[in-house]
Amino acid sequence: MIDARGMHCPWPALMLAKALRDAAEAVIVADDPAAPREIAALAAERGWTVTAEETPIGAGARVRRAGA
Repeated sequence: MIDARGMHCPWPALMLAKALRDAAEAVIVADDPAAPREIAALAAERGWTVTAEETPIGAGARVRRAGA
């Protein structure tokens, strides 16, 4: 899980992109109001799917690479 709480964009999206270089999916929690928009744009650009997911530390998103 990527805990990006307290980080301002573009850091959450950059951390997610880095994590998905080596993994088929990742869960990210970010509290920057711009993060959902940034993550959605990154996912759309790369063909990833994004699903909302509740985590022990708050609302997050599960992101899967295409074909994963």
